[in-house]
Amino acid sequence: MRPGHPEVPAPGRLRLLWLLPVQTALMVGVGLLVTGPLADQWPLAAEDAVNRGLAAHRGGPALPLSQCLSLLAGTPSIIALTVLAVAAMLALSRGRWLREALFLAGAVAAQSAVFLLVTLLVERPRPNVAQLDAAPPTSSFPSGHVGAAVALFGGLAVLAVLRHRPGRPCLRHALAAALLAIPVLVACSRLYRGMHHPSDVVGGLLNGACTLLVLAHAVLLPVRTRTPGHTAGATATAPAALTADRYRSRPGPGRRPAVVVRHPHCAPQLAEQVGEALRRHGYADPVWTKTSAEHPAGALARRIDEEDPALVVACGGDGTVRACADLLAHTGIPLAVVPCGTGNLLAHNLRLPTDPSAALEAALSGETAHIDVGRVLGDGPRATRFTVMAGAGFDAAMVAGASERVKRRLGWAAYAVSAVRHLGDPRMRLSIRLDGGPVRERRARMVVIGNVGTLQGGLPLLPDARPDSGRLEVVLLDPRGIRGWLGAAGHLVARMLPGGPVPGPGGSQGPVAGGALEYFSAVRVDIRFTRPQPRELDGDVMAAGTRLTAEVEPGALLIRVPPRTPYAPRERTVRPRTAPEGEPARRIPDFDRG
Repeated sequence: MRPGHPEVPAPGRLRLLWLLPVQTALMVGVGLLVTGPLADQWPLAAEDAVNRGLAAHRGGPALPLSQCLSLLAGTPSIIALTVLAVAAMLALSRGRWLREALFLAGAVAAQSAVFLLVTLLVERPRPNVAQLDAAPPTSSFPSGHVGAAVALFGGLAVLAVLRHRPGRPCLRHALAAALLAIPVLVACSRLYRGMHHPSDVVGGLLNGACTLLVLAHAVLLPVRTRTPGHTAGATATAPAALTADRYRSRPGPGRRPAVVVRHPHCAPQLAEQVGEALRRHGYADPVWTKTSAEHPAGALARRIDEEDPALVVACGGDGTVRACADLLAHTGIPLAVVPCGTGNLLAHNLRLPTDPSAALEAALSGETAHIDVGRVLGDGPRATRFTVMAGAGFDAAMVAGASERVKRRLGWAAYAVSAVRHLGDPRMRLSIRLDGGPVRERRARMVVIGNVGTLQGGLPLLPDARPDSGRLEVVLLDPRGIRGWLGAAGHLVARMLPGGPVPGPGGSQGPVAGGALEYFSAVRVDIRFTRPQPRELDGDVMAAGTRLTAEVEPGALLIRVPPRTPYAPRERTVRPRTAPEGEPARRIPDFDRG
């Protein structure tokens, strides 16, 4: 991340710090149980025997080793090491690791605060054996040394795993294991030196671990960056001409790397092929980042600021592509899609090959095109972008009902299996408003807002949809009974056949197939449901809600498409919708069917 633009914790996530008082109360409750009703119960009743046994076998090199470990986890050492670690992170990253520094310092400070409050309310005497270190006599529960060691060294272990340079997983996991071993060794040393009961060191481990968990979710895991096109005060619809000029002013790919965002389901062999293809096309060694459930684009936000990449490669399904597109919109950094997910609808609509390696080769050998993205608002989730489709009702229930295990076995056919279970779901009552026009009241089983329109197998759900049209297409599906479902399916299949029904002119087609399908076209679509409905975005499930609003961002995303061939999309000359008057027209692929 560039100096002066550090990542900052999301304010909403900082509310999780209120869990620290809850943690304190729980630790106090455990302490009072340990010193009260449970004191004479097993295994607490056997703790004195453990302490006496350890004291009876002191001697040899274990004594100086235990002393070193106690000193390492003592208050002066913990403070000094924390200050050094935080200073090093800020200096070496030039301020880019602000969240990491806040996480580590906050974990150490929060653990200490919880420890002090608990020891004030739980006055547990130290073990009745010779104690080798000086300490207050009634602050045995929980172990402050152990809790501090977990906060510091455990926090460093978390950073070693989450904040790393790709390519050396064995090294970073070995480092994390070594760091995590330190609190365990400190716990053993405190028992050996007669400073704590076994339950005290367990309490210290729990206190430190809980503090790390709270601070990680409040400070470290949320990603809120000021990336290009997302700076404070910038709108989501920055002029495409400005972003294109910025892109053209950058140096060539040979001097800048590509960032590869890799879904865990992408095979290691494919990853090797991706790296070889990028190097063969003149890009520097790729920078890798792996996605997770919490970070569907991995660390792409930071990689953009750190590396200034010439290209971003999304190696995954439509969900991975969507998360990358959300960050890349209006930045002028092109995206290449390597389809290795369940649906891969964007890749299919862009005429990319189904084989992941062949798709990347076609993209790298092709050209860069501007395509639209949709921007979704609603009750619950934050505003986010999509490249394929947003839906509610039957569509979202079908997506949610397809398990990961079945998707890995059957691919996109898993959605068909899930769809059968939801054919009888109740209809929705909704209102739809297009471009600020009149409100239309409808009943439907499914609503889909699409930036592209073709499903798996070439099924044209939204035949007017094109990723460069500057508009969004909408379909309401409301079949009645078996005949209605068969009529709707037959109408869609007929469109794939020569001489089949064609879209009506001007976008909105109105109802077709006996009213089972109704089409609309708009720049902004506002849908409200009378009851919360399941929703999905590019194959990712959203929380149920009563509102789904989408608006188009024309030409917001640069994407690599296959080279022009007799089978590739033809071209048309257009003027960018967001470009000022006088800007020369540019040629982009026309993604019309046929």
